[in-house]
Amino acid sequence: MVDVESREARGPGGMTPPSEAAGGVSRRRGLFDREILSQAAVEGMKKFHPRVQVKNPVMFVVLIGTVVTLVESIVHPSLFAWLITVWLALTVYFANFAEAVAEGRGKAQADTLRRLRVETEARRLGEDGSEERVAAADLGKGDRVVCEAGDVIPSDGEITEGVASVDESAITGESAPVIRESGGDRSAVTGGTKVLSDRIVIRITAERGHTFMDRMINLVEGAQRQKTPNEIALTILLAALTIIFVPVVVALQPFARFAGATVSVVVLVALLVCLIPTTIGALLSAIGIAGMDRLVQRNVLAMSGRAVEAAGDVQTLLLDKTGTITLGNRMASAFHAVGGHSEEELAAAAQLASLADETPEGRSIVVLAKQRFNIRERELSADHLFVPFSAQTRMSGLDVDGRRLRKGAAQAVSRWVTERGGSPSAELDSIVERVARSGATPLAVADGQDLLGVVELKDVVKQGIQERFAQMRAIGIRTVMITGDNPLTAAAIAQEAGVDDYLAEATPEAKMNLIKAEQEGGKLVAMTGDGTNDAPALAQADVGVAMNTGTTAAKEAGNMVDLDSNPTKLIDVVEIGKQLLITRGALTTFSIANDVAKYFAIIPALFVVTYPQLHALNVMRLHSPETAVLSAVIFNALVIVALIPLALRGVRFRPSGAAAILRRNVFIYGVGGVIVPFIFIKLIDLVLAATGAFH
Repeated sequence: MVDVESREARGPGGMTPPSEAAGGVSRRRGLFDREILSQAAVEGMKKFHPRVQVKNPVMFVVLIGTVVTLVESIVHPSLFAWLITVWLALTVYFANFAEAVAEGRGKAQADTLRRLRVETEARRLGEDGSEERVAAADLGKGDRVVCEAGDVIPSDGEITEGVASVDESAITGESAPVIRESGGDRSAVTGGTKVLSDRIVIRITAERGHTFMDRMINLVEGAQRQKTPNEIALTILLAALTIIFVPVVVALQPFARFAGATVSVVVLVALLVCLIPTTIGALLSAIGIAGMDRLVQRNVLAMSGRAVEAAGDVQTLLLDKTGTITLGNRMASAFHAVGGHSEEELAAAAQLASLADETPEGRSIVVLAKQRFNIRERELSADHLFVPFSAQTRMSGLDVDGRRLRKGAAQAVSRWVTERGGSPSAELDSIVERVARSGATPLAVADGQDLLGVVELKDVVKQGIQERFAQMRAIGIRTVMITGDNPLTAAAIAQEAGVDDYLAEATPEAKMNLIKAEQEGGKLVAMTGDGTNDAPALAQADVGVAMNTGTTAAKEAGNMVDLDSNPTKLIDVVEIGKQLLITRGALTTFSIANDVAKYFAIIPALFVVTYPQLHALNVMRLHSPETAVLSAVIFNALVIVALIPLALRGVRFRPSGAAAILRRNVFIYGVGGVIVPFIFIKLIDLVLAATGAFH
C-alpha cells in the first residue's frame, strides 16, 4: 500500500521521467527549452541534404520547387520571386526544425541517461573462483561478476548467489531500495544500478554494447526509429496526393497560354506547394518521435514505434489482478462477531493477536481495529509468546497474560478450540460461508475455548480503477482480469472492479489460449507480466509490457518495458498510443482542410485578369495577385511553426468512441482548418499591402 501511494505521489500515472530520476543531474526539458531549440536550429540546416529530404516525399517536392524558383529568381529577378523562394526555403526549414526539436528532446533525455550510467570496473569471477578486475564494457554474456555494498552493477544480469538491497533510482526514479535475490522473479538486475548492502554474484545476460541502458539510449535518441505501418501508409497517401497535383499544376501553363494569360514558373511552384499536404508532411516524423518520447517521460521503454502504434489500436486488455486491479495484499475490511460477543471485543482480541504479526494482513487488522473502535496498540508484557503461522497449523497467535489467542483458517481454529474443550459454532460456519462467497477470505479468531468471530480479509480494489475501466469501455476496449483465484473469488472482484471479463485459475497455457482466441477474432491484445511464466503470453500479445523488476525472459519477450514496474501503466500506454493516432489524424485533417482557403487565394489571382468573373471567388478581397500568392505561401510556412507544440505535446486524449473522436476532429480540425487560413491569409495580405511594395 505504501508502494502504491509513493508512486501516485510522483505524478500522473505514478511515474517519474528519467530526467527527474537523476536526482538533480538534469532538469526536465520543456517544449521551449532554449538549449534544445538552439541545437534544433542548427540541425534544421543540416537536414537540407537531399538524402535526408528524399525520405519525406512531400518536403522533397517543396525542396525541388525551392531550387526551381531560386533559378528563376536569378534569371528573372524580382522582389516577388525572391520572396517566394525565401518562404519556400523556410517551409522546408520549419519542417526540418520540427523534426529536430522532437529528436532533440529525446537526445536530451539520452544525455541524462548517459550521465547516470557510471563507467566502472567489474570484479569478474574465474572458473576457480578468483577475481579479475576488468572494464564493464569488456563483459560478455555468461560472465560472472561479484558486487558488494557500494558497487555499481556493471551490466544487465541475473543474481545466481546471494540477496542484496539495490538502489534502482537511476532507472526507475523510486528512491526506496528494492530487494534482489537469486531464484524466483526478483533475480534480474540492471546495469547502472547500485548495491547498497550484502554480497551478490551476477551472471551477465547482455551482449557487449547491448545492455538495457544501451538500448534505451539508442531508442530515446530515435536513431533506430523505423516508420510504423500506419505512418508508411499515410506517407504513401501524401505522396500520391502530391503526384496527382504535379500534373494538374503543370497543365495550367498551356491552359493559361490558350486563354491568353501569363503564369510564371514561380507562381506555378507556389501553387503546387500550397496545394500539396505540406503541413502534415512537415510534422509527420515529429509526431511519431514525440509519441515515443511521451512514453519515455512516463518511464516506459518501447522497443519500436510499431509497439506504440499497436497500443493505440488495442481492443483487449489483459490485466493481472494483484498489484494492478487490487493493492496487492488482502486487507482486513470487517469484523463479524459470534456467540454473543461484540465486534469491539472481537477487534480487540484480533488486534492483540496481530501485534507481533508483521505480514500485511496482520498489520491491516491492527489498523482496522484502531479505525473502527479507536483501539490503540498495547505494549506486550515480557512473558508473551508469539506463535508464528505455519502450513501445518494454518494459524498464528499470541500467548500473553494467561490468554491464548489464535487467528487463522476457520476449520483450523475451530478444531483448536474443540481440542481445548470448546464447542464448534454453526453461526461461525454460516459467516465463513457468506464471506467466502463474497470473494473475501474469512479469518477465525479464538480466545482459548471461546470462538469470538471472523475477520474478513478482502482484496482492496484500487481507488479510481473502476473509472479507468469505464474510460476503456467508452473507447471500445474490453478489459479482462487474470487471476489465480478460484472462479467464485474472481467473479466477486471482477464485479467490484468493473472489468468486462475475467480468467480464473489462470495458467500460462490458459493465458496463451485466451490471447490467441482474441487475435483470431481480429483483435489486438495487450497484457502485462513480470515472471518467466508470463513470457510466452507477452511474446504472443500484440503489446506486451514487461515489468523492469521481472525476469530477463519476461523483458525479452515483451515489446515494452515499464521501468517503474507499475502494472497499471498498461492503461497509460494504451492512452498514449491512442493519443498518437488521434494527433496524426487531427493534423492530417487540418492539413487537407486548410488547402481550401489557399484555392480561394491563388486560383482567382492566376486568371482574374483574363476572366474577371473569377473576382467573385476572391472572397477575402486580397490586395493583388502577387500579395494573394505570397500570403498563401507565407501562411503555409508559418502554420508549421504554429503546430509544432501540438505535434510534440499531442492532441488531448478524451475517452470516447471512434465516431465521437471523428466528429470532434472534423469539427475542430476540419472546420478550423478551413476558417483559420482565411483569417491569417487576409491579415498577411494586409501587411504586404501596407508595405507598398506590391500594386
